[in-house]
Amino acid sequence: MRWGTRIFPPRGASRHRVGLSNQELRPAATPPPPLAPGTSWPCVWTMNLQVTGLGLDKMKLDSPQSFLDQEEAEEAEEQQLLAPAAWRTYMERRAALREFLTAELSPQLLKRHHARMELLRKCSYYIEILPKHLALGDQNPLVLPSTMFQLIDPWKFQRMKKVGTAQTKIQLLLLGDLLEQLDRGRAELDALLESPDPRPFVAGWGLVEQRLADLSAVVDSFLALMVPGRLHIKHRLVSDVGATKIPHIRLMLSTKMPVVFDRKESVAHQDWVSLRWFVTIQPAAPEQFELRFKLLDPRTQQECTQCGIIPVAACTFDIHNLLPNRSYKFTVKRAESYTLVYEPWRDSLTLHTRPGPPEGRAPSRLGKPGLPLPTLSER
Repeated sequence: MRWGTRIFPPRGASRHRVGLSNQELRPAATPPPPLAPGTSWPCVWTMNLQVTGLGLDKMKLDSPQSFLDQEEAEEAEEQQLLAPAAWRTYMERRAALREFLTAELSPQLLKRHHARMELLRKCSYYIEILPKHLALGDQNPLVLPSTMFQLIDPWKFQRMKKVGTAQTKIQLLLLGDLLEQLDRGRAELDALLESPDPRPFVAGWGLVEQRLADLSAVVDSFLALMVPGRLHIKHRLVSDVGATKIPHIRLMLSTKMPVVFDRKESVAHQDWVSLRWFVTIQPAAPEQFELRFKLLDPRTQQECTQCGIIPVAACTFDIHNLLPNRSYKFTVKRAESYTLVYEPWRDSLTLHTRPGPPEGRAPSRLGKPGLPLPTLSER
C-alpha cells in the first residue's frame, strides 16, 4: 500500500478504524464523478499512515538536542540500576578514588618522580664518614673525618666501598621497580573510573580499598628510597690506638649532582674548542674534574694522537691545535676520589670544528708528518 492510497469502505461501514483518528480520516480532495439515478457513492477517505508509539514524526534525528550526552546517559542508566542509597555510596566512592589519584598519583607528580629518577641515575655516590655520637662542642680531633680516614683499615674500607656500590645499585633498581608499580596503578585506577560497571564501587569496594592502601605504601617507599641511607657495618673499621678511645663511626651514602656540559657556551672554532660545564648544586669546596677528548674517525696514524685525558680544577677549558672540519667527542666527570663508590654516568658532547681556508691560501696539515699535538689552556 502506498502513502495516500484511497480506500472505499463498504456501505454501512464505520468511518472509524483502530489507530486512525478523525483528523486522519478526512474526505478526499477530489470529488467523485456523477452517479446514475437511484444510486449513491460511498464516502471516500484517505488514510495517512503513521508509525505510532515511536514518536519518529515528532523527533528530529539530525538535531543534537534529541540525544543526551553519552556520559550523562550512562550515568542515568547506572542510576536506574541502583537504589538511591547505593547510588549515593557509588558516587561518594568514585569521588574518593578521584581524590586519591589527584593527591598521590597525578600525572604531574608521576612526571616529577620520573625526572628525579633520571637525575639519580646520573648522580655520583660517595661514602661519608660520621661519628655515631658526637656531643655538642666536642673538639676531639679524632672524630674529624680527615683524621678518622687515617685510623680506618684501608682493606676493610675497600670492602665497605664494594658494599656501598652494591647497595646503591640495588636502591636504584628498587626505585625503578616502585615507579613502574605507580605507573601501572595509575592506569588501573583510570580504567576503573572510566568503566560503566558500578559493581567494583559497591560490592567489590574492599578490593579497591586494598589496592589504594598498597599504592599508598608504594608511594611512601619510593619517597623514602629517594634519599640514600646508611651503610650497615658488620665489623669495626677502627681499632683502638693505645689508650685513646676511638668513638664509633657510621657510614652514610651521599650523592653529588651530575656534571653537565653547557651546550650553549661550549663552541667549536676552526682549530680549537671552548668548553664549559656546570653542576646543578654548587659544592661548598672546589672540585676537581677529568676532561677527555678524542678525534672521531681518524684517517692516519698521526691523527690517532688527537686524544687525551686532562685534569681540570675549574668549569671551563680550551683545547687548541685541533684539526679543522673534523668531529671531536668530549666527556667530563669528577676526578676519582677515595670515597667514590658508584658513578654510572658521565656527560658527553660532540663538536665539529669549522672548515679551514680554501687550498692555495694556506697549506693543509691533514695527514702530514709533524702534526702538532693539541695544546691545552685552562681559564
